[in-house]
Amino acid sequence: MSSTEFKDYYAILGVNKTAQADEIKKKFRKLALKYHPDRNQGNKAAEAKFKEISEAYDVLSDQEKRSKYDRFGQYWQQSASTGYPRQSSSSSANTQVDFNSTDFSQYGNFEEFINELLGRFSGSGNSGASAQNYSQTSRGSSNFQDFAGVGQQSTSNSDNSEASINLTFAEAFRGTSKRFGIGGETLEVHIPAGVKTGSRIRLAGKGVLNPYSQQRGDLYLNVTLNSHSFFSFEGDNLVCEVPVTPDEAVLGASISIPTPDGNVSMKIPAGINSSQVLRLRGKGWSSPKGNRGDQLVKIIIAIPQQVTPQIKEYYEKIRDLRKENPRDSLQRISL
Repeated sequence: MSSTEFKDYYAILGVNKTAQADEIKKKFRKLALKYHPDRNQGNKAAEAKFKEISEAYDVLSDQEKRSKYDRFGQYWQQSASTGYPRQSSSSSANTQVDFNSTDFSQYGNFEEFINELLGRFSGSGNSGASAQNYSQTSRGSSNFQDFAGVGQQSTSNSDNSEASINLTFAEAFRGTSKRFGIGGETLEVHIPAGVKTGSRIRLAGKGVLNPYSQQRGDLYLNVTLNSHSFFSFEGDNLVCEVPVTPDEAVLGASISIPTPDGNVSMKIPAGINSSQVLRLRGKGWSSPKGNRGDQLVKIIIAIPQQVTPQIKEYYEKIRDLRKENPRDSLQRISL
């Protein structure tokens, strides 16, 4: 495999990077049974998938290979020539299986082949040497200790890295500082006011170490806001739903509306309909440049849940006095 043709062996087998050997073995067995060429005769895609999962298992089942892979990403096979420390192993690290020339007729059944295959892999360099913990790999993967909502870092085919960070609405609106660990390094990150889901924060020189250039790339934090009980987003605008009573909707009213800065008074025009949207200009989300968007207030007419006999009597009078039928136009609708 070329160093530029990186394959995510964990994704190929469908396991996490923290998966134990038994889980990896179980996942490989399941996939091998599914994609084995003997069960998919003439299916080139299945044959290619079988070779791919076998290649992934060959690396991840071998502790020394897996350690190099986790450390160096697409450069793991070249790591021996870069001067990086190597773990010792008394077994061969070059066991390969030629699936094109394998004589499957020598096995009594398919399970025998899989069991023999697993045995060959498990003996190919799994010396039992303890894996070392490294903070970064040359492909862009870092192990994060979650101090403050920073998620597992993802990978890319460059020296730059990406990770996710979760924030509350209050932290994102006002800005905050977060401390988290990357490998053995603790970082204090300033989160500017006004970020929201989809924002990216660049940390220059905090990415992965290129084993050839010895230079570190950048680390990008992808922001995700935790859900809020009242506020949400619609594009760049802050959105909320506010209930009003039927009498307020009919007669109009002035009501108090929560905003990021605190409550403000908003006039409800007489005759407003449910789901109608009102706008509070300049009371929405702030941008990193300091501009303020609008807050959109969606009106919901709330029917009273506790109807006393007197309230019921008044509603009956309103019904009797009402001349309009809001469904008149429906009589003319047809397919």
